Amino acid sequence: MLAVALLSAVAYGGDDNEKKREKSRKMAAQTLQDLYKREATAQTAVQKSAGYAVFNNMGTNLLLLSTARGSGIAVNTQSKQETFMKMISAGAGLGVGVKDYRVIFVFENDKALAQFLDSGWSGSAQTDAAAKAGKSGAAYSGAVEVAPGVWVYQITKNGLALQLTLQGTKYYKDDDLNKK
Repeated sequence: MLAVALLSAVAYGGDDNEKKREKSRKMAAQTLQDLYKREATAQTAVQKSAGYAVFNNMGTNLLLLSTARGSGIAVNTQSKQETFMKMISAGAGLGVGVKDYRVIFVFENDKALAQFLDSGWSGSAQTDAAAKAGKSGAAYSGAVEVAPGVWVYQITKNGLALQLTLQGTKYYKDDDLNKK
């Protein structure tokens, strides 16, 4: 009896993980379509990239503490290999509210993509790079360069975000969803 219960739990967990993977794929596809409608050059930038990652994030700000959690998927555009990921963020700042937003990373080269997949990404170590937005050129219009070869778009319900807020954010692999 116990063995049947354990096997059922394992089987259900696998189904649950497959549903989560499919949900991430659908979210990424819809987010990319939304981005392409808002920013004409984004589709070409993504198609010509070494890879991209798309995250669905929910942030809350309560008085002096702000937090966010999310999940997403990174895709190698050459091999089509998928890597499922998570994000977490914490910071300080005065305010109250909830923010539902999407973040799209575009990796210009294999090295930038590999570094993101192997090491994750920490916004706190990269915050000064966001000031380079002015030299992005036409290929990445609407995006911010956050590290060499790494461009980021942020979409809110109101459209492309004019300010990118990634400070104190960590992106990392989702070990459960990457098990096959």
